[in-house]
Amino acid sequence: MIIAEYIKSIILGIVEGITEWLPISSTGHLIIVNELMKAPGSFTVTEDFFPMYLYVIQLGAILAVCTLFFRKLNPFSPKKSREEKTDTWRMWFKVLVGVIPAGVIGLLLNDLMDAVETWQVVSAMLIIYGIAFIVVERLPLKTNIADINGMSYKTAFIIGLFQVLSIVPGTSRSGSTILGGRIAGCERAVAAEFSFFLAIPIMFGTTFIKLLKYDGMITSNQWGILITGFLVSYLVSLPIIRFLMSFVKKHSFTAFGWYRILVGIVVIAFFTLTGF
Repeated sequence: MIIAEYIKSIILGIVEGITEWLPISSTGHLIIVNELMKAPGSFTVTEDFFPMYLYVIQLGAILAVCTLFFRKLNPFSPKKSREEKTDTWRMWFKVLVGVIPAGVIGLLLNDLMDAVETWQVVSAMLIIYGIAFIVVERLPLKTNIADINGMSYKTAFIIGLFQVLSIVPGTSRSGSTILGGRIAGCERAVAAEFSFFLAIPIMFGTTFIKLLKYDGMITSNQWGILITGFLVSYLVSLPIIRFLMSFVKKHSFTAFGWYRILVGIVVIAFFTLTGF
């Protein structure tokens, strides 16, 4: 039984590591996978532990961004010139400006959104934002922001407003911020990269709050399950982030839009036919 729980944690960590960064909604995928793996007495059906577990493994994915972009994110690097350090600080200020909307509104509506985390909402958001990606990629957008240094604080705030949309389950945090970046005039790689950086303070803060709110006692086995999911999510995120940054330099996000629509239909069919 314990071995089975660790296997489930590994699977969920893999799913999280893949879907957290691709604009396809980690929530939608985790819900399906979790339902398929449910068994009486498993941690995947413990109402209080599982939501907290999901935020912990998301933190593993966030640390992958810190690893891959460490030099770019580090304003104290001795290898950087004074100008480069100044640019790094400006980038962090833009991230903080972008975090403000989600930080304020997210805290106010977090519990409400947890209550509406249903398959109906998730499937609807998967399909709606899938259509949005297809439409946006076909618009004649003026992409005049080729790097984060060229991004204004106003643009960062606009992208932050789009990040607020991700509090609705099934939207995808990376998906909403990438859409916001594209509409605001960012090239695809810049939109994706800034989306990664916006996730750092949001996910660290959200995970900390979830851990504080958790009232249950974490057993030694649950600690092992948490650490396993965390590490797997971290390790899987590393190649996925590299893949996405390489992919968007040559391709549009249209394929992700069609994929979201397909997954949304699968979610509807799955829960309708199984009666979950």
